Amino acid sequence: MSNRELNLESLIQEYLSEEGIFKEKLQSSDFEFGFIISFPSGPKSQNMSIYKPKNKNCVYITIRTQISEKFSKPLSSLKGNRTFQFFNQIRKYFLIKEVYFRIDPQNFKFEIHEQTYPDRDGYISKDTLFKGIQKVFYCYVFSHILLEELSSGKDMSSTKFGPEFDLSLYS
Repeated sequence: MSNRELNLESLIQEYLSEEGIFKEKLQSSDFEFGFIISFPSGPKSQNMSIYKPKNKNCVYITIRTQISEKFSKPLSSLKGNRTFQFFNQIRKYFLIKEVYFRIDPQNFKFEIHEQTYPDRDGYISKDTLFKGIQKVFYCYVFSHILLEELSSGKDMSSTKFGPEFDLSLYS
């Protein structure tokens, strides 16, 4: 690993630690470096990975989702091919948000990826890194909200606000 990669690795780990989202280093022979993070910090966090593949000049921010039986069973048992509707809607959303993605509807899995590129000096700003993290996280949140709506089988247009209704992302 070159000094440039070591500097970038240290810088990114510093950013993640400062914000309290660093969990652990990710070890793989395919990566120059990698990290597991928990974003955002708090009870509604999700595990994500940040890594730099060998022989590439970019850093990936990735979240992988395996849809649980709690959602996959009701979703696949509903009339009108709700499973296709769900995966097609998230595909369109990911395209609009300009993220890379991989969808495996047969196994109820999907991945969301954002790429960010260091400048000529091998530097990525904290702002750039966190905008990428947020972008991937919000795509995940959208897909999870849509999944809850479709798998519930309820008409969400008639839902009313009440004291237990919370639209907040952060507590």
